[in-house]
Amino acid sequence: MSVTIRRHRPAGQSLTDVDVVIIGAGSAGLNAALVLGRCLRRVLVCDGGRPRNTESPAVQGFLTRDGTKPAELLRLAREQLRPYESVEIRPARVTALARQGHLFELKLEGETGRPSTVTARKVLLATGVEDELPPIDGMRQLWGKGVLHCPYCHGWEVRDQPLAVYGRAKMVTGLALLVSRWSKDVVACIDGPGVLTENARRRLHRQKIKIREEPVVRLEGTASGQLQCIVFESGEKLERAAVFIHAHQHQRTTLIEQIGCRITSKGAVWVSKTQQTSVPGLYAAGDNTPGLQQAILAAADGARAAIHINETLTREECPK
Repeated sequence: MSVTIRRHRPAGQSLTDVDVVIIGAGSAGLNAALVLGRCLRRVLVCDGGRPRNTESPAVQGFLTRDGTKPAELLRLAREQLRPYESVEIRPARVTALARQGHLFELKLEGETGRPSTVTARKVLLATGVEDELPPIDGMRQLWGKGVLHCPYCHGWEVRDQPLAVYGRAKMVTGLALLVSRWSKDVVACIDGPGVLTENARRRLHRQKIKIREEPVVRLEGTASGQLQCIVFESGEKLERAAVFIHAHQHQRTTLIEQIGCRITSKGAVWVSKTQQTSVPGLYAAGDNTPGLQQAILAAADGARAAIHINETLTREECPK
């Protein structure tokens, strides 16, 4: 059955190419597109490339999709968007984003490098973040399997095995205590300058978490990405099944700075309770915003943003 797409134009505004442009085609972006598609909104989703969790063997803790490969989850999401004729997913990178009065103008670059321009009434940033891994040999090669970032995502898979936590002194204690929920054999490996406080040492010792403060020079693992051991500067090797780290992160796109979004002290995009950034009409959802980072939570952020976007558009179309 064909669907009639309603094109509204609030008084005093130009008709735009679409109602909403969603930048990013991960869990947040695609779930937002689903909700907006069901609202008969004209939506363009710009897919700029590989998602952050590409190297992960599976998405965990996602109701009905626990254990699904990341690529398969996105394939299913795209498949479920097909009935919504008002939603288009385009392989394109957004190179420029500007607010023009009440509207937004975006410059796109397609797969062939061909430029184009699109206008929208609202924009949703679902661009995610990039992890900055410690410069240790083997860290990148084992990322996602032997080197892990989230015990809620991966703790079950490595439960009851010898584990390690690696990072700066201030970050290690909390993460090590958390990881000890999944294993009785946890070693806290302290990186770089800074020392553990006496209170931190006491808390770790109370949970029987060992502390290693020698520099780590490399990680050794299998070709499939499984960790085998941590190698210290002395040459000593510590056999471990996995190591958890708190990786530093940065925003995946410069569009946020380009348009002047407010950024939190931790580098996340500030958003209100309605997922709106400090720029009117510009929303953000998923890992690029403050809070916990999981696929199911990003999807929920996307749905929340989509609802607020649709209600804002409706108010503009139906003035008092």
